[in-house]
Amino acid sequence: MLDRLDLQILDALQRDSALSMVDLGAKVGLSSTPCWKRVKRLEDSGHIDKRVAIINRKAVGLPITVFVSIQAGQHDEKWLNRFAGVVSALPEVQEFHRMSGDVDYLLKVVASSIEGYDRFYKKLISLADMSRVSSAFSMEEIKSTTALPIL
Repeated sequence: MLDRLDLQILDALQRDSALSMVDLGAKVGLSSTPCWKRVKRLEDSGHIDKRVAIINRKAVGLPITVFVSIQAGQHDEKWLNRFAGVVSALPEVQEFHRMSGDVDYLLKVVASSIEGYDRFYKKLISLADMSRVSSAFSMEEIKSTTALPIL
């Protein structure tokens, strides 16, 4: 069970994972050693998956975001396992979701350009049997966050 301090620690770390234990402890009202012990416990319990730097995709030449809707070519476990393995290995795929409703899978893909996305698309359709693939290009990112509303 997470208490108030655990939630405050998680909230602070999801906003800035580079905080030192001294600074993190000061934010939540703990000294560094008890703060470190709580962070270690949160990591060991799986509440913290990993700590990463969020890179500005435009600054590294990946300004295009595309949402790709896919209807499966087949609906058996063998096809799903192969498809999941192939798609998960594509570095352009930032998110990969199995959906309910008319769309079976939804991908969030980043690309350097329309031509770069076209190369990705051609690779994708060559790797797995799909009955329908539809691409929607993001015109403007209005909100993007990795912070969960935990407080």
